[in-house]
Amino acid sequence: MFWWRNEVRPGVSVAFTDIGAGNLALHVGDNSADVTARRARLDDAASLGGRSFQYMDQVHGNEVAVISTYGPGPTADAMVSMPRGVQAAQPLSVMVADCVPVVFVGDAGDRDPVIAVAHAGRPGVASAVVPATIQEMRRLGARNISAWLGPSICGSCYEVPEQLREDVAAVVPAAWSRTSWGTPALDLPAGVRSQLAEGGVTVEYSGECTLENESLFSYRRNSRTGRFAGLVWTHD
Repeated sequence: MFWWRNEVRPGVSVAFTDIGAGNLALHVGDNSADVTARRARLDDAASLGGRSFQYMDQVHGNEVAVISTYGPGPTADAMVSMPRGVQAAQPLSVMVADCVPVVFVGDAGDRDPVIAVAHAGRPGVASAVVPATIQEMRRLGARNISAWLGPSICGSCYEVPEQLREDVAAVVPAAWSRTSWGTPALDLPAGVRSQLAEGGVTVEYSGECTLENESLFSYRRNSRTGRFAGLVWTHD
């Protein structure tokens, strides 16, 4: 079910799914009952103890939703969750098929960690969804924040018009890139890593290119396609 998984801190796990786990998105034309069943299997595989991963309605913006309990998916491109009383932090999910899935964990003193996810596509990188997520985590008491970047399209493959490259690089210089065949490109993972560094966040992992790896969903490679997920949750 997971192609990469790690207990990143005592009581906290991060994972990324692959194409073998099946599509997890409801908006790509897949049968909704099949998607719901896959999500339930994912909950079981993560041993969530009756909890479920929270998904969101991703719109390529920079809205950050604070999540305390499972419910209808918020319209947002990032979510932050923290424990409340005896209630553990809500397990979180971010879906992608070329954009950068970013998963965060931050210490919170004598409380359980603050966890978060962000969907960093081209518009989200340019509009600072990652810095906005870091800011919200710190507001909720997180410190010593670490981030894991899942697979996404790389700077050697993500071809864009030259003006678009210049527009994004004007606000995130590290995103400027060139394809392996010499045309204008954007390096979204590099842009995200630069924003994390500016925010004092340690990058623990950065995934491979989705377009180059056929075991991963890629919109650029296949157009209409499924979505895999980055996941973070707390446990005993």
